[in-house]
Amino acid sequence: MPVRGLLPFALALLAGCGHAFSIAAPWNGQPQWWLQLLSLALLAGLLQRESRPRGAFVLGWLFAIAWQVSVYWWLYISMHTYGGLAAPLTVIAVVGLAAFLGLYYAAASALFVLTARHSGGWSALVFAALWSLAEMLRVTLFTGFPWGAGGYAHLAGPLAGYAPWIGVHGIGFVAALVAAAAAGLMQRRGAALGGAFALALGLALPLAGEFSRGAGRVGVTLLQGNIPQDEKFQPGSGIPLALDWYGRQLREATTALVVAPETAIPLLPRQLPEGFLAAISERYASGTQAALIGMPMGSMRDGYTNSVLGWKPGAPTYRYDKHHLVPFGEFIPPLFRWFTQMMNIPLGDFNRGAVGQPSFEWSGQRFAPNICYEDLFGEELGRRFIDPASAPTVFVNASNIGWFGNTIAIDQHLQISRLRALEFERPMLRATNTGATVIIDHRGRVTHALDRATRGVLVGEVEGRTGITPYAWWVARGGLWPLWLLFGAIAALALLRRRTALARP
Repeated sequence: MPVRGLLPFALALLAGCGHAFSIAAPWNGQPQWWLQLLSLALLAGLLQRESRPRGAFVLGWLFAIAWQVSVYWWLYISMHTYGGLAAPLTVIAVVGLAAFLGLYYAAASALFVLTARHSGGWSALVFAALWSLAEMLRVTLFTGFPWGAGGYAHLAGPLAGYAPWIGVHGIGFVAALVAAAAAGLMQRRGAALGGAFALALGLALPLAGEFSRGAGRVGVTLLQGNIPQDEKFQPGSGIPLALDWYGRQLREATTALVVAPETAIPLLPRQLPEGFLAAISERYASGTQAALIGMPMGSMRDGYTNSVLGWKPGAPTYRYDKHHLVPFGEFIPPLFRWFTQMMNIPLGDFNRGAVGQPSFEWSGQRFAPNICYEDLFGEELGRRFIDPASAPTVFVNASNIGWFGNTIAIDQHLQISRLRALEFERPMLRATNTGATVIIDHRGRVTHALDRATRGVLVGEVEGRTGITPYAWWVARGGLWPLWLLFGAIAALALLRRRTALARP
């Protein structure tokens, strides 16, 4: 029976907000797995009562818009507060991005309604496949922007055991299956069997044990400069402050490894005071210490990169160049230069580094840097696990979330890093400008942390890990293609079944 009136659309908006809050709750910054299931079950229930594809399209679109806006509303701060873009245009830009990305989920909702009555007891499986295909499109098209994917809500929930097997997008599929099955059960549609089985399997997976083993412990120092974002690149304030503070901490640190965040040194090498880099190189040219420091590299002739440089005794300078660049921040999409020119943000077209760059080997560990939101893309980090002998033992994320203020963006990014640690069973060191600067162990637990929005030094130990999880094995070789094929096959079978049903006299 079709849904009538405005109430379903209001409920879709409300459910979308709840889905966003489940990733990192506004009240404590922690994931809420039950809220993600509840929110998606509410949408699935609305769609199961809707017989019109057009109505389903609108329901799914409203849910997705509310979800996306509630997840990354903080883009307003970077574009308006720091970029100077007019407030109305900033609102239009944020909502417009959410509306565009929401089209994937709107189309999935419409297809679900088209196929649901021909899917019988398999409708929950069809919903999960279509919803997951929408998530995958958001990951891949137009460089991908998977921030706030539903699977992150299950970081500490009963489905967390899936992480080392099928990763965040596999968790999202299982969660969608459970949610749709629960909605079907509530409506007496008998579609809950598959979801109940999936939930039971999810509860059992943590009992399977670990796939990695300890590879020794290393003392680390993580630096958090808390340089105000509106001063960070200013020659009269943020730049001298950064050079002085980070330079001093690099000289005084005593642990085996020191890590400074993304663009901790906010100048190109040729722009630095004479002898600055030489002093760092000399500091770590001998002894038992090494350093990883974020800074831009390049020239007008060769192009620029967002990089991490590494120094250690007896070796040339290590360099990691960011591969997955941020649209509008690190490269300007075609036809959008007019938009970036309206903002007062140091933007440019950066060169991309290669996927799967070598790790920084030191103190018996292989430290694998990634910069900013690169840790959203587990399929790209996974390329480093093809050869177990050279696979990372520790991830290192160098970030600057200062563009988005002291907001929920910090908590969201922390949960993303924690799930990467679970997928690969690798610890993650996070050195950031404003937070969250933390040490995460291979089980996704924060073992050491600095207060956010403060200037400070975090000293602790990290245990490296060796061994390959099932997720690391297959994603290193096939990327996300195994999931594409699985979800696509389910969706194709549902559409074929509908076509066959309609063709019957």
